[in-house]
Amino acid sequence: MSLHPSYPIRTERLDLRPHRMDDLDDLLAFHSDPDVVRYVPWPVRDREQTRAALEVKLTQDALTEPGEWLVLAIELRETGTVIGEVLLKWASDTSRQGELGYALHTRYHGRGLAAEAANAVLRLGFEELDLHRICANVINGNAASVKLLTRLGMRQEGHLVENVFFKGEWCDELVFALLAREWRDR
Repeated sequence: MSLHPSYPIRTERLDLRPHRMDDLDDLLAFHSDPDVVRYVPWPVRDREQTRAALEVKLTQDALTEPGEWLVLAIELRETGTVIGEVLLKWASDTSRQGELGYALHTRYHGRGLAAEAANAVLRLGFEELDLHRICANVINGNAASVKLLTRLGMRQEGHLVENVFFKGEWCDELVFALLAREWRDR
């Protein structure tokens, strides 16, 4: 099993697609924003750090084996601006597990755009990669992500106390998940 999507993946307002080098300025706009990176696993990045990260992302356009991440640019079709990223990890072939991730420029929060992108990636995971379960891990205190994941139909399965050393301190981690049958029944 592998996943080689046809691009772009079109939603109502977005095109999800592999990153390109000309995304650098758009990525820098949110990779350098402390409010965006507060709850994501990378630090505030300068231009060179963003360029280095982008070079890795250029190769993450398919899933060919467990452990890999699919990393897609979220492009607002109306303007052609990359406003965020959405990710799907193929965590396990045997257990058919996946993991969802995302980051969105703060200027675009509150419009349902992250949910639109995440829904498209959940569809890829469940319908094209045939995953059984997709989870999302959230640093406790990230109320916007909790709200988004709940809106997507994911349920909180766990609250892991001081589970992760994150940005210099021990943090609680919340685990959300959705099963394929729950996805189909939504």
